[in-house]
Amino acid sequence: MSPIYRRIVLKLSGEALMGTHQYGIDPAVLRAFAEDVKEAVDLGVQVGVVLGGGNIFRGVQGAAAGIDQVSGDHMGMLATMINCIAFQNALESIGVPVRLQTAIKMDQIAEQFVRRRAIRHLEKGRVVVFGAGTGNPFFTTDTAAVLRAVEIDAEAVLKGTRVDGVYDKDPEKHADAIRFPKITFKESLQRGLRVMDLTALTMAQENSRPIHVFDMNQRGNLRRLLLGDDVATLVKD
Repeated sequence: MSPIYRRIVLKLSGEALMGTHQYGIDPAVLRAFAEDVKEAVDLGVQVGVVLGGGNIFRGVQGAAAGIDQVSGDHMGMLATMINCIAFQNALESIGVPVRLQTAIKMDQIAEQFVRRRAIRHLEKGRVVVFGAGTGNPFFTTDTAAVLRAVEIDAEAVLKGTRVDGVYDKDPEKHADAIRFPKITFKESLQRGLRVMDLTALTMAQENSRPIHVFDMNQRGNLRRLLLGDDVATLVKD
């Protein structure tokens, strides 16, 4: 079978990397995610990855603790780079070629994000990990994922979460939560389902980029999604 997409951006939260830990990175989870991405690459899919930094630091939490939000968001961007370096290493350890690009200049650690260079890496079969969000405060890594998808002409954004799609309420708290196999951008916004933040959803809608929300903790789900299996909620007009 052929994959349903040629090029994607995979969005993973920093919290997903914690596993059962209270903070930091769980090596087993990191390895599992890297192996999932390798399966996607082996299918011939070009993969960009955006990682959050919530397991290291959250700008909002920093602001609440007396740090202004701009400073807190900059700290959050640096936190994403810690996760990105770890993920780069995990991918390289299983033989996946990777390039790490950053929205904030740090030459000794990563390439500066350059759209054409990123596309060239993808065309050569390399995974491109995008760090430091958009490089600007007040924007989430969800927004960064959609922005990069539009910039590199990815066909879809795949958001890996802890649940197998979008529900009308939190399925981890409500046993009667109803799962949506498909939902429109408009309905997700009207229902306040928090698929992604408002800026990210609006950008995806305006640029016709579908979003798939799926359970990344289930090994092999990324490959199944790319082969067309019903393992995600599709958000699309």
